[in-house]
Amino acid sequence: MKKMKMVMCMAAVAISFMAIGQTKMDEVRMEQDIEVAENVLSTLVRQQFGKRNFLPMEVEGSYLAGYGVTFRLPQSGAFNLFMMKFDSPNIVYNDGPNGSFSYSISSQSVVESEEEQEAREIAQREAVQGKQKQALRTRTPKAKVANDSLAGSIDKKFVDIAKNFLADYGDMISQLLPEEKIVITNRTEEFGGDVYFGFPGKGAGRSMMSVEATRGDITQLKQGKITRDQFLSKLKIVNSESTDKLDPDLEVFSSMFSRLYQEDLSKTYYTQGNVPYERLKDFGVIYYMKVYSSVEGDFGHFAMPTIAGMEEVSQPERDKKVKEMYPKFEAELKDNLIEYGRTLRSLKDDEQIVINVKMTRCVECNIPVSLELSVKNLVLKDYSSGKISKEAALAKVSVKKVGNQ
Repeated sequence: MKKMKMVMCMAAVAISFMAIGQTKMDEVRMEQDIEVAENVLSTLVRQQFGKRNFLPMEVEGSYLAGYGVTFRLPQSGAFNLFMMKFDSPNIVYNDGPNGSFSYSISSQSVVESEEEQEAREIAQREAVQGKQKQALRTRTPKAKVANDSLAGSIDKKFVDIAKNFLADYGDMISQLLPEEKIVITNRTEEFGGDVYFGFPGKGAGRSMMSVEATRGDITQLKQGKITRDQFLSKLKIVNSESTDKLDPDLEVFSSMFSRLYQEDLSKTYYTQGNVPYERLKDFGVIYYMKVYSSVEGDFGHFAMPTIAGMEEVSQPERDKKVKEMYPKFEAELKDNLIEYGRTLRSLKDDEQIVINVKMTRCVECNIPVSLELSVKNLVLKDYSSGKISKEAALAKVSVKKVGNQ
């Protein structure tokens, strides 16, 4: 009898290992599927707008286990809302009538540190945004109506492209679990990584779109268990507009995080300058951080300002410390979001507070390229009023890691 039980247990273990082997994701295949899907999305855009009006765009897809695949499809070129990425451009402006302007971009090959690159990108972004605001102030009412109409048409085309992709080609991402999603969005991974040209439409804001479907719904459509119309009705479509409205509490929260992560207070990574944010209508607020770990000195050595005794260390020593600091950084970021997020008063209960972090560079350190934390404002209110514990509030913080260094 004991021998029989032992045989049964061994068989159960063997079956478990077989199941694990069968469900293990093929990373090479996933990367291949995503790259093919990126090309399909780009082709759908070209078909929607016509080859003459199409300018090449960079569709970026990424997979996050337990969440799904996100395709970032910036409203560039073909959408007439230019969102151009570049490494080291020189921008030359030519003013036109009614506040319009044109520009030209040329590249420069300059070796820069992380801090120098960030400072240059900030200066360039501010220059572009200044031109945009000037154009918005000086354009005629007729031009504003025309641009708002164009923005509405662009939003509709974005949604149409996303719907068609999910319905017709969503199943090509073959390894997703039924509850995992495919999301198509025009929101970039980090603020400041892109520069926006042209009129945003709808006042001074710009439209933030996302369309998502679960793999389970896509499977039901392909198996004929639901109709195309039923599938489309299940899609989650978010259309939020960024706004330039200034809320004092949002500004204060930005200043808090700017101070918390300066070199003298932080014990892990640190920021330089302000922590900018973007208020999205009916969505919430997104704060954008860029964190650093070290400054490169002479002879390939590094100084780590937040760590005592790390004034002159080698690359391997620096990388080892960067990797060690990551878990503490993520935990403290969650804690600070809960503790200081309680000061926010201008958000609705169902709106979100998002902290989007572009991580320090560290090759082969196994840390994310970017990190995004989010929580509903109601959670912060409940914690502040004592309705839930801190542990319960922390458990409700969503953590999304993108990429791997």
